[in-house]
Parts: sequence; C-alpha cells; structure tokens
Amino acid sequence: METSKAVYVSPIGTIEIVGTPENILALNFVEGEPEADARVPDCLLSCVEQIDEYFKGNRRVFSLPLKTEGTAFQQQVWRQLERIPYGAVASYGDVARAIGKPKACRAVGSANHSNPIALIIPCHRVIGADGTLTGYGGGLWRKEWLLNLEANRLG
Repeated sequence: METSKAVYVSPIGTIEIVGTPENILALNFVEGEPEADARVPDCLLSCVEQIDEYFKGNRRVFSLPLKTEGTAFQQQVWRQLERIPYGAVASYGDVARAIGKPKACRAVGSANHSNPIALIIPCHRVIGADGTLTGYGGGLWRKEWLLNLEANRLG
C-alpha cells in the first residue's frame, strides 16, 4: 500500500497527515518542518481542508474516510471517541461504560494513547474522572487549547 503525506501548519503546531488515495491512516503533531509529497491524493487534500475549517471554527464534525490499525478493543474505543460531541468531554470511565466494559478505564486510556488519527478521532475530549486534563500525545497544552477552542465556539 503506497502512502502519501500532507502537512498542515495549525495554530498549535505542524500536523502531518498520512494516507492513501482512499483513506486517512494517521494524523500527528510533529516537530520541525516535514515536507508534504509533491502529489497529494484528494483524500488528503480534503483532510487538510477540513482541519483548516475546524481551526477556523467552521467545522465541528469531520467527514473523512479513516482506516485505523489496532486491536478489536482499540477499534471499539476509537469508534466511541468519535461519538463524543464537539465541545463536550468524557472521562475514561465514561468511555469504558459506553463500550460495555466499565472496569476497563486503564485499557481505555491505553487505547486512547494509541489513537493513530489525533484530532479527527477526538482523543483530546477524554479527561480524568475528577475533571483534570490527563495524558495527550500532543502535549497537555495542546489538549487544553483544543478544548478551549471548542468550548469558545459553542457560545
């Protein structure tokens, strides 16, 4: 499977998008200045456009073909993350209960951390049971920034 890369420079850092002509495979915050491929498939161009709309406050729901690699449990968690509405948050326990595994909070945290498509699969919307911001692969400051962006756009 041949993959391509696109790059989006967001207000909170550079985002690298990896995909095929059919699907988005990964989205990560990266350091430095990665280069996009010379020819980027329409799927990735659409992703860049939707991310731009999100940061400008014109998009709350992403509509992109995603393909994630992970265990059945991880897939279940990631699908549940996609159900957390824009501007809302859920605890790891909330996600565990929603997938029918109420004692799997730590496993949900691990799956959340393994999310290959940050932002679009909104792992930033998952918080600690006491309301604190906990772990985010892109850094807690980005998580806080994203949650504030969404909360401020709801008004």
